[in-house]
Amino acid sequence: MNTTTRTLFDSALHLPESERAELAASLIESLENKFDDEVDVAWGLEIGQRTAELDSGEVSGVPWDKARKMILGLSDGSATD
Repeated sequence: MNTTTRTLFDSALHLPESERAELAASLIESLENKFDDEVDVAWGLEIGQRTAELDSGEVSGVPWDKARKMILGLSDGSATD
């Protein structure tokens, strides 16, 4: 990270959580300048399927703090983590 980027990042950390989330979403959106309708449809179907599985109780959600640890490799997802 260069100095300008680091300064922006450090400044952004002082924003309220909701504004940081909005900024992060805007930055990610700025990178996604090409849209593929087929991908959007596929993601819509996947989201619908996963929502139905959650609603039916077939699967259960994972709290964000635990999911983040799993993503970062800090946890194997077991109940003792």
